[in-house]
Amino acid sequence: MAAIAPSATDWANWAGNQRGTATAILRPTSVTEVVDAVRAAAAAGRRIRPVGSGHSFTAVALADGQRMELAGLDTDVSVDVDRRLVTVPAGSTLHALNRLLAGHGLALPNLGDIDAQTVAGAISTGTHGTGAGYGCLSTFLEALTLVTGTGEVLRCSADEHPDVFAAARVSLGALGVLVDVTLRCVDAFVLLAHERPAPLAGALAELPELAERHDHVEFYWFPYTDRVQVKSNDRVPADDRPLSRWRGWLDDEFLANTVFAGACRLGRGVPALAPAISAISARALTERRYTGRSDAVFCTPRRVRFVEMEYALPRDALLPALDALRRIVAALPFKVLFPVEVRFTAADDVWLSHGHGRDSAYIAIHQYVGMPYEPYFRAFEEEAARLGGRPHWGKLHWRDAASLAPAYPRWADFQTVRDRLDPDRVFASPHLDRVLGEGGHAAGPTT
Repeated sequence: MAAIAPSATDWANWAGNQRGTATAILRPTSVTEVVDAVRAAAAAGRRIRPVGSGHSFTAVALADGQRMELAGLDTDVSVDVDRRLVTVPAGSTLHALNRLLAGHGLALPNLGDIDAQTVAGAISTGTHGTGAGYGCLSTFLEALTLVTGTGEVLRCSADEHPDVFAAARVSLGALGVLVDVTLRCVDAFVLLAHERPAPLAGALAELPELAERHDHVEFYWFPYTDRVQVKSNDRVPADDRPLSRWRGWLDDEFLANTVFAGACRLGRGVPALAPAISAISARALTERRYTGRSDAVFCTPRRVRFVEMEYALPRDALLPALDALRRIVAALPFKVLFPVEVRFTAADDVWLSHGHGRDSAYIAIHQYVGMPYEPYFRAFEEEAARLGGRPHWGKLHWRDAASLAPAYPRWADFQTVRDRLDPDRVFASPHLDRVLGEGGHAAGPTT
């Protein structure tokens, strides 16, 4: 495995708000090469940051040492249709995984709305979809293989190294390099999607019923309006109402991307137009019903660049949080050009999952690239933290280890596993030092 020269080490995430330069890029093609690289880094007192496709908005993937890219890592792909298990390289994208599963009559039980992330990146940051009965994607993990900070290769599951498994299902890449994962799947299924505009007050009044009645439900609130777009997805037996190619292009490509991008550029240039743009956007999205393969319904193209903060809240804190958010938006000295997204997940037992131990409602706030956002995000974070919120690990936030530790009942257990697996902090970074704490032994050659 060759390290790429420093001149090729510049990196930026999808949103463009995180940029950095690594000392070298490592592109292993085998688990043995991963082990060799980790052991060499530990011996020399260097750091390695494993990275995915750059869809996190935080600095979680920024490397102040070597950057390890896993797209070329060649590990076995295994699909057990009878047991509904699939094992894939952790550097695979969700898009590739969905295509593989569909070819075997299988699917993941739930997905978020973007499929460009790597499997390892999505798992490590707690990526989730929506659905009152579903946890984050990490809850679908059956097993994983991890190369630790000492170069040990661990195959982990609920039965084998269960403490490592519990910690590594959401770990921010702090425990080691995920090289492959085994996921529990379900038989391929069809979703009936129903998207409709609604008044905000009406949607909030029926929200508990909506969350319980539908397999998956979410809504988008358009700032400066009293309008939302409600989206529900439910399993049905047949794909008998497919979306026409014309309607799909019109809604998902032309209106949601091309036209919306133009509207955002206009709003960035003339901020006073933002309320009118938001009102027009809310009215432009008309009602539609259609069926489709699950991943095609869950995942949609996102070509308009933005930055994002998302907080997981106890469900009974959703309405107070939305009330506070509306006041914040109204008082900002600048305008907000993106809608606010609300989703739901079930409680889980993953140590650093945002949904650990409680049913959650998620509020995601966005801002178009090039527009001011920090006062907006910080004001919402203050309210969300006061209400017991936990920030999404892949979305912008300003929390540190001292403020995050009380939010996670198994925080100390995670730190114990981290100290054991990466005592010399081979996988540390300035960002992880802030959100997880430094700890461990001082960086330096091992003996």
